[in-house]
Amino acid sequence: MTLSQKILLAVCFLVSGFCGLLYQLVWVRAAFASFGVITPVLSVVISVFMLGLALGSWGGGKVIGSLIRKTGRSGIFFYGLSEFGVGLSAFLVPYLFAAGEQLLLTVGEADSLWYLTLSGVCITFAIFPWCVLMGTTFPFMMAYIRQIDSSYQKGFGFLYAANVLGALSGTLITAFLLVETLGFSLTLQLGGTLNFLIAAASLGFGLRRLPSDGGPKISQPLNEGVSKGATFAKVTLFGTGFVSLGMEVVWTRALTPVMGTQVYSFALLLFVYLLATWLGSLAQGSLQPGSALRLSVPKSLALLAVAASLPAVTNDPRIHAEGFLSLGQFLFHARLFPYLASIFPFCFLLGYFTPRLIDDCARGNPQVAGKLYAFNSAGCILGPLFAGYMLLPWAGVQLSLVLLATPCLLFAAFRFRELSLRFRLITGGASSALVAICALVSQSYEVPYGIRKMEVRRDHTATTVSFGEGRHKQMLVNGAAITVFGQITKYMAHLPLAFHGGPPDTVLVICFGMGTTYRSSLSWDVQTTAVELLPSVRDAFSFYFHDVPQVLQNPKGRIAIDDGRRFLKRNREQYDVITVDPPPPAEAAGSSLLYSEEFYALIKMRLKPNGILQQWYGTGEVATLQAVARSLANSFPHVKLYRSVENWGFHFLASPVPLPELGPHTLATRLPPRARHDLMEWSRGGDLTKEFGEILARQIPVERILSRDPKVRITDDQPFNEYFLIRRLTGAPKYL
Repeated sequence: MTLSQKILLAVCFLVSGFCGLLYQLVWVRAAFASFGVITPVLSVVISVFMLGLALGSWGGGKVIGSLIRKTGRSGIFFYGLSEFGVGLSAFLVPYLFAAGEQLLLTVGEADSLWYLTLSGVCITFAIFPWCVLMGTTFPFMMAYIRQIDSSYQKGFGFLYAANVLGALSGTLITAFLLVETLGFSLTLQLGGTLNFLIAAASLGFGLRRLPSDGGPKISQPLNEGVSKGATFAKVTLFGTGFVSLGMEVVWTRALTPVMGTQVYSFALLLFVYLLATWLGSLAQGSLQPGSALRLSVPKSLALLAVAASLPAVTNDPRIHAEGFLSLGQFLFHARLFPYLASIFPFCFLLGYFTPRLIDDCARGNPQVAGKLYAFNSAGCILGPLFAGYMLLPWAGVQLSLVLLATPCLLFAAFRFRELSLRFRLITGGASSALVAICALVSQSYEVPYGIRKMEVRRDHTATTVSFGEGRHKQMLVNGAAITVFGQITKYMAHLPLAFHGGPPDTVLVICFGMGTTYRSSLSWDVQTTAVELLPSVRDAFSFYFHDVPQVLQNPKGRIAIDDGRRFLKRNREQYDVITVDPPPPAEAAGSSLLYSEEFYALIKMRLKPNGILQQWYGTGEVATLQAVARSLANSFPHVKLYRSVENWGFHFLASPVPLPELGPHTLATRLPPRARHDLMEWSRGGDLTKEFGEILARQIPVERILSRDPKVRITDDQPFNEYFLIRRLTGAPKYL
């Protein structure tokens, strides 16, 4: 191949990889908005993405030979057609998601088997065709390489390196730049435009006639040059794909307590994964045969077995000390850098091993390369599902990492005899020692250590940990602190109910937490519905309150396992009070769906004419508080804002009708006896009128909070609270 041809192919696959990760990141978020912020939705998007790549790679390798022979066109022509089809997805997928959402509004709760199945079908219908087209790009372009240079046998590795570099860029630029500046819709349209550009360039090249002496004849069969050992290659590629994507799911869960729940945390993890993979693929392509640094397949597998167990060891909180400087602080947390460094060797070796094995077996044959890559992608489909639905709910983080490392040990053992005795002793001893440490003594951030009174509950979505005694009980979800005991969660119910012109009859609590707000609402003797995403959170209710059996037997209470937005869309009941307590922090990934103007439009549809919304906002950046206030002010004509009783956090009260100006005594007298007892259950002073007076004295006019810039607001397309890096880099943020 000439230099210009290499540059063309590299640019095409770099842009293709960029767009692929751009689509995946935005599609996941769009699916959350349409089908609920639940783990099964994430798993289905990733699995369908990989399934499409697998079938496209396999099918593309099978048909490209006959396409070339029948049409006389080169492989790059069909590559251009595939890229054009992928570009259409940027404009069609959002509409397909919206149509699927409407179809499923009459189906059951979000954790019902029927809903999970049908939502998976809708997601598959929306994104699968485009993912298949993405999968065809490798065999189509490899066919072109074979046509112009039949002696070049590293075609897959060359394209793989460019594609991974593009995916790496797509992860960073999409998460750290594009969404914040353009929003989701324009980001998708940018991706589609880039696909159309490389499609046009490829089609232009494809319409040219190939040199008469370039490459093999079109009629030459494409099944030549298949290396021996293809069965081992298929099994190994399937297994490493299974392990790598399964580990990515577990790593994400393991890192949540350290990295936080921000979108940048996952993007950083994905960046390290892709960076190491790209460097590995680059090393594989640049090292010449005979080089001392060039690893054989058996050596790669042996080192991969060692590297697979490292993250389980570095995830142990007992081996880290606070106070990491500079680089560690830059990476958000003192304990983060060592953990990210520990996943680097595994990803590097994976990036080296995968294209090396495929190129060794395929020898430039697009059909064989497509089939082998399909086996790798098939493993990538099943790995996340197995880790998310079976391993994590059953075993937790540490044991899951150990079990996922086991296949790497088996693959290495199969080829151990090809290694020197010294290499076998070193790698075998190291991997066995690491697995033993992980299985027997290591711990994770997912579950706090050194605490005796603790209950751990796992489901397919999360690990919920309840611990503490008396008034000092806490809840962790996937290792992240969610809520503690306090008067604030009681006021989330009592404050709007007391302001209501009443008498109130119905209350909706979105986000269950410890169940404090739900329990307080029932003390008013009103119909109360709570909506919670996680079954394990609901099941932890009994840890926090001694009267849970009586509360659960209350005929006026109901706890639904569903996404809050979806619940509002599929139910027609109207409520006197709707209270919302989004998971902390305010920047948490997906949290904007509970602060956006589209969410408040749904709330207004479910409020009675004189109903009240109570929106809680904890602590964080002042600009985020301003954005929440603007979205509420744009949605409701009447909004009040109060700093809460513990002198932190804010209660927004919003209503379609004017909220009355009431004094503390009036508010106190509006509480029925059971509600008064509930509110004073944890109060130190015992004077209800005084407590209401303290809140009323902390009222803040909403106009004082609003930013002068009307764009400082939260919508589904512009999640201002979640994407903040550029504005914080360009100006010092102010915090509450």
